[in-house]
Amino acid sequence: MAEANSQPRGPRVGVYPGTFDPITNGHLDIIQRATRLVDRLVVSVARNAGKGPLFGLDERVEMVRAEIADLPANGTVIEVAPFDSLLIDHVRGVGGTLIVRGLRAVSDFEYEFQMAGMNARLAGDVETVFLMAAERCQFISSRFVKEIGRLGGDISSFVPPRVRRRVLDAYAAGAP
Repeated sequence: MAEANSQPRGPRVGVYPGTFDPITNGHLDIIQRATRLVDRLVVSVARNAGKGPLFGLDERVEMVRAEIADLPANGTVIEVAPFDSLLIDHVRGVGGTLIVRGLRAVSDFEYEFQMAGMNARLAGDVETVFLMAAERCQFISSRFVKEIGRLGGDISSFVPPRVRRRVLDAYAAGAP
C-alpha cells in the first residue's frame, strides 16, 4: 500500500567527488560499490589546484574515464565530469541528491563528518553516504601512490596498469 504523500521518484543520481590524482584501486572499489546504490553515478573530478596535482584536470578526467570503461556497473550509468565550484552547486547542476564518500580509517571520518555537516547545512535535501574502503584498499591513498612512485617503488598493487604507466612516465619526464 503506497503512502498518501508518496510521489513518483526519479532516477537516483549520486556524485562521487575527488581529485583522483591519480585514480587508485581504492577509488575504483568505491565507484563499483556505489553503482549498487544509484541509477546514475557522476564521478566528479575536482580541479583542486591547491593540492598541486601531478596530473592536469583533463588528464585526470581521461584516466578516470579509461578506468571505469571496464568496470562492472550493475546497470548504473557512470559518467565523469570535471568541476571547479562548490560541491553542492556541482551536485545540483548534475541533478544529484546523494554524495558518495569513501572512508579508509578513523582519521578520514573526522574530516568527512565535518564536510557532510557543512554540505547538509548548505543543501538539506542532499544526503551523504559513506562507504568503508574494502580491507585490501584501506591504506591506499593517491598521496602515498605518488610518493612511492616518485621514489621508484612498486605501485602496481595500488593502481591499475595504465595509471601505473602514467605515474611512472610523469616522474621519468621530470615531474616534481
